[in-house]
Amino acid sequence: MKIVGLTGGIGSGKTTVASMFKDLGVPVYIADVEAKRLTNTSKVIRKKIIALLGEEAYLPSEINKKYVANKIFNDEELLKKVNQIIHPKVAKHFAKWLTKQKGTYCIKEAAILFENGSYKLCDHTILITSPEEERINRVAKRDHLSRNEIESRIKNQWSDHKKSQLADTIIENTQLDTTQKKVENIHLFLLKSLKY
Repeated sequence: MKIVGLTGGIGSGKTTVASMFKDLGVPVYIADVEAKRLTNTSKVIRKKIIALLGEEAYLPSEINKKYVANKIFNDEELLKKVNQIIHPKVAKHFAKWLTKQKGTYCIKEAAILFENGSYKLCDHTILITSPEEERINRVAKRDHLSRNEIESRIKNQWSDHKKSQLADTIIENTQLDTTQKKVENIHLFLLKSLKY
C-alpha cells in the first residue's frame, strides 16, 4: 500500500482534510493522536521524558501538557530530544497499523512530516496551508491558548514556504467546500497515479 503524507502547520486544518479523505474510504493514521496515546501509556517513553524534563512532566495518569509545552516550545534542543524519544515509537506503531490496511493508499497525517524527515518514506505528500491569522484564531478557539503560546508553536514549525519546496501537492484551506472539492480531485488523481 502506498503512503500519502499529509501535513500542515498548527491550525491549518490538516485533521479536517484527513477526515475528508477518511469519508472517501481512505485509511487514515493520525500520528499526533498516536503520539499522545503512546506518551500516556508507554512506560519507556514516560521514564525517558521524566529523565529529561523532571518528575513534573507527568501527572498521575497522563503527561502534564502545560508543563511540557512551556518547557519544549521555548527550547529547540529539548523539543528535538522529546521528538527523538516519541517518534521512533510512533513510526513502529504506524508500520504495524499499515500491515492491516486495505486499498490503494493510506493517509499518514503528521505535524512535522518534513521536519523529522519521515516524508522520505511517503509516495506522495500533501501540504495544507492557511493564512497565519486564521490559524491563530482556529487554535485559540480550539485549544484555549494565548496568542503568544500559539505563535511560539508556529515558530517551532517550518514555514509554509519551506515546506512547499518539498510538498507534491498543496491545498490552500480557507473555504471548506473548495477544500472538499480539491480533496475529491486529489483522491481520484492518487487512485490513478499510485495504482502500480
